[in-house]
Amino acid sequence: MREDNDREGANGRIDATFRNGSVTAVGIILGFSLGFLSQWAANPIAWSKVDIAAAIPIIVGIVLQGKAFADLLSTACLVARNYERARRVFLVGLALVAAGVALALLLDVLGLGPRTLSP
Repeated sequence: MREDNDREGANGRIDATFRNGSVTAVGIILGFSLGFLSQWAANPIAWSKVDIAAAIPIIVGIVLQGKAFADLLSTACLVARNYERARRVFLVGLALVAAGVALALLLDVLGLGPRTLSP
């Protein structure tokens, strides 16, 4: 609770410097997520229907990360309630991307679909 009091002012607003750090972190993670999807899509191995099961959470997660990034760029996000909502949206997006990547790896390890790690 003390951390919340440190970043929030008496009027329910957060410090702009604190928000700037969040914008940077979200932007970097969004960039990594987009980079992963781009590299995965550019792989010369053909896609299969099984790959869609992993791609959907990654794509939805990236969309949520982008929404959170756009919300954090807004000056309305200096209001603590709006900031917290953007933070939650980002964390859901991050969890979806992580789940999609984990699912893609699991599918490769299990040998389902043409993109396999097994010899």
